Amino acid sequence: MKKKVAVIGYGGMGAGFHCVNIRNSDIVELAGIYDINPEKCKLAEEAGIRAYSSREELLADPEVEIVVVATPNDTHEEIAVAALNAGKNVISEKPVTTSLESLERMIAAANANKKVFSVHQNRRFDVDMLAVKRIVDNREIGDPINLESRVHSSHGIPGDWRCFKKYGGGMLYDWGIHIVDQACVIFGYDIKSVQCEFDHITNDEVDDGFKLNLEFKSGVKALLEVGTYNFIELPRFYLRGTEGTALIRRWESPAEIVKCKIWKDKDVVPEMYGSGLTRTMATRNRVTVESYETPAMTSDVFDYYRNFVKACDGIEEQLVTHDQMRCVLRIIMSAFESVEKGGQKIFW
Repeated sequence: MKKKVAVIGYGGMGAGFHCVNIRNSDIVELAGIYDINPEKCKLAEEAGIRAYSSREELLADPEVEIVVVATPNDTHEEIAVAALNAGKNVISEKPVTTSLESLERMIAAANANKKVFSVHQNRRFDVDMLAVKRIVDNREIGDPINLESRVHSSHGIPGDWRCFKKYGGGMLYDWGIHIVDQACVIFGYDIKSVQCEFDHITNDEVDDGFKLNLEFKSGVKALLEVGTYNFIELPRFYLRGTEGTALIRRWESPAEIVKCKIWKDKDVVPEMYGSGLTRTMATRNRVTVESYETPAMTSDVFDYYRNFVKACDGIEEQLVTHDQMRCVLRIIMSAFESVEKGGQKIFW
């Protein structure tokens, strides 16, 4: 029997993602929604979705086993703890909350009530990230040296509450949490240092972009960048390994790989670059490398809910664990600290 899910917050993610996916799911069904805005509740009802008259009514419904919190970032803790105390399993939209202390209170409520609590990290199912993880796991280009992960647009910060600090706005919380989580999925959670710089091009109150440098204890480095004032996008992923390079240009592009077969390129022909002659930057002899594209990855974002339901039933460990949430949020907090200290590197 499908577990019934109720969504609190009928905005972009609540209405446009969770309700849509739940209604098309093979493992959960939508019990209804609640939003503090009566107009949004009316929109839900027009779409054939039950709108509870209050949060209290939703939490008192014995048929609701899972609650999704899809409200502004600053409200996640209060709503999640209330739902956990009402005996519901809880999925919080990302970021799970806006401080480590807040997260610990949420985890404590989940443990006290013996309920499953996690954060929705749907970008773990992005096929471009999964391709990078496969390349790293298979040592396809040797041991990883460094990764560049970028998300660029030219639209500025999405409107409404994301533009304001008091609501937990800004792109570090919005998209940063995704690409930080992806980097940890690829390389692990043993962090050595965090360094960050913000952009304030279209918004002075919160960051509308950032450059975040992560160093892992393994020695691997990652440059994570989000920009909302980029009219020409840089590649989505660029990975260097000890035996070659991998490039993914856009979201669902294939990974382009160049592997080094022979390091010594004895017959390099110097080339004219600009106003000078260079051998160092000349084109590599083709016989020394192997170039190819990787087959496309596949994934199913519904697997997040499938796993969560199995975790509720005690069959599987939840996909996004409490310790993973702690690590990713600590990186975000360290990034804020780095910015406050003028871009200083924060060591763990």
